[in-house]
Amino acid sequence: MSSFDRYARDDTYGRVLDESLRVSGEGHAFFAEERVRWLAALLAAEGRPALPHRRTLDFGCGIGATAPLLQQALGGDVVGVDADAASIERARAEHAREGQGGGIRFAQRAALADQAPFDVAYCNGVFHHIPPAERAAELAAVFAALQPGGLFALWENNPANPGTRYIMARCPFDDDAVLLWPRETRRRLAAAGFVVVRTAYRFFFPATLRALRPLEPALVRVPFGAQYVVVGRKPKTR
Repeated sequence: MSSFDRYARDDTYGRVLDESLRVSGEGHAFFAEERVRWLAALLAAEGRPALPHRRTLDFGCGIGATAPLLQQALGGDVVGVDADAASIERARAEHAREGQGGGIRFAQRAALADQAPFDVAYCNGVFHHIPPAERAAELAAVFAALQPGGLFALWENNPANPGTRYIMARCPFDDDAVLLWPRETRRRLAAAGFVVVRTAYRFFFPATLRALRPLEPALVRVPFGAQYVVVGRKPKTR
C-alpha cells in the first residue's frame, strides 16, 4: 500500500498536508483555489471561458478535492484519475456527482484512455512522485487523452524555493519525491509532443506578507515562487 493509500484510508490526508504547510500560514485549499483561478484566467484570456460542454482532466487527482473547484471555474465535466485505489474510493464517495451543469467522475489511472478525450488537463504536484524513468510514458498518456488544441497545465513544486524544500521535508507524502526543475518540465512536455506556451511562477508571499500578494502577477517570470506551472498545447495537426 502506498503512503497515499494509507492516508486516504485513515482520513488524515488533509490534516497531515495542512500541518506540513503550516509555515506558509495557509492550508492546502488556499493553494488549490489559487491554481484553479489562475488556469481559469488563462483560458478566459485565450478566449476559452467556462463552457458547459468542456471536459477537464484532473490527472493525479488524489482524494478529489480539486475536482469541484475545476468544475465550478471551468464548467462542463471533470474526470479525475489516480493510481491509488483508496484515493479514488474517497474521491467518489465525497465529490462525485452528476448534473445538468456538468458532472464530476473519478476513475483509475489505468482507465484514462477510456475517459478521453479532454479539452483541458490539470495536474498538481504529481510528477515529482513519478520515477523519472516513467515520466515520459505518463506525459504521453495525457497527450493522447487531449483533443487537438487542448491545453495541459502542469504545476510542480519549485526546487529553487527554500520554503518549498522545507515544507516538503516536513511532509511524509514527499519521502519519495524527486523534484523537477522547470527546464526539465518544459523539455519533457516538448518531447511528449506539446508546444510549450507558458511558464509562470506563483506563491511568493506567505500569509504574514499577504498584503504584498497583489504584486504576484508582475512576478510570474521571477523563478523563485514556491510553485511553477508549465502550460503545453497539443498541436491541432502533427
